[in-house]
Amino acid sequence: MDKMIRVTATVLLASAFALQGCALQSSSANVYTANQARREQTVRLGTIASVRAVKIQADNGQPSGLGALGGGALGAIAGSTIGGGRGALLTGIVGGLGGVVAGDAIEGGIAKRSGLEITVRLDNGEVRAITQEATQEIFRAGERVRLVSGSGITRVTH
Repeated sequence: MDKMIRVTATVLLASAFALQGCALQSSSANVYTANQARREQTVRLGTIASVRAVKIQADNGQPSGLGALGGGALGAIAGSTIGGGRGALLTGIVGGLGGVVAGDAIEGGIAKRSGLEITVRLDNGEVRAITQEATQEIFRAGERVRLVSGSGITRVTH
């Protein structure tokens, strides 16, 4: 039993460190990286033509597999505690498979954030569409906005 507790603790700790690596980078207009700070950026003015709700997939559609791995390990450990002998082996396998499915689903859900696709008609007549993470800031068609661009990134702000 003592060995089972140590194995469980080790798996939980490893899963926690693995999930820490899944920390999502923000695509909000309010967040700047250290490299973007204190750099000159171009500002263009325009009017919002439309706003559409979208989902932003932080992992670019490619899950890391850590959710499935961690879920499978935890499921196998939990399942193996049920029964004895071959029963424990069978329930460990079933628990592991269930954990893989659950862990993958959880990772996929964590990797999606709410976003906005904001289409702006610039004062010079050009039309641009910018997708960014949804924040407390509300955008409506007809509003005047700023497009702040630099280092290949454009943000829409009021």
